[in-house]
Amino acid sequence: MEDISFDPARLDLDAIHDLLTNSYWSPGIPRETVERAIAGSLCVGAYDEAGRQIGFARVVTDRATFAYLADVIVTESARGQGAGQAMVAALMAHPEVQGLRRWLLATEDAHGVYAKVGWKPLAHPDWFMEIVDRDIYRR
Repeated sequence: MEDISFDPARLDLDAIHDLLTNSYWSPGIPRETVERAIAGSLCVGAYDEAGRQIGFARVVTDRATFAYLADVIVTESARGQGAGQAMVAALMAHPEVQGLRRWLLATEDAHGVYAKVGWKPLAHPDWFMEIVDRDIYRR
């Protein structure tokens, strides 16, 4: 991994869409949905030495009280090299999201990765409710 950047002009929408549409959490997500999600979020990219995008992550936030970490993803060939942790650390250190009361994320299989950077299971899961439509992009 060469660098981490918040520059929206560097984001490769084709690469991001390909990663997300093949992920377990957003299979088949339309490109237009990815574009809208990026437009409404604080985004970061990870890039290799040649400048190719190898990772993406975003935070949905009001920049005052709350942030939801979403779509943390790294290309298969770059996994295990620290890009994901670097992107999460960069997002959490960003000046626009300091002093927030609550951060949330959802993960099926990366609990250990997030625990390394301070995340914990919900202290009060009974306080939270959700509406999930796992097939939304398949219809």
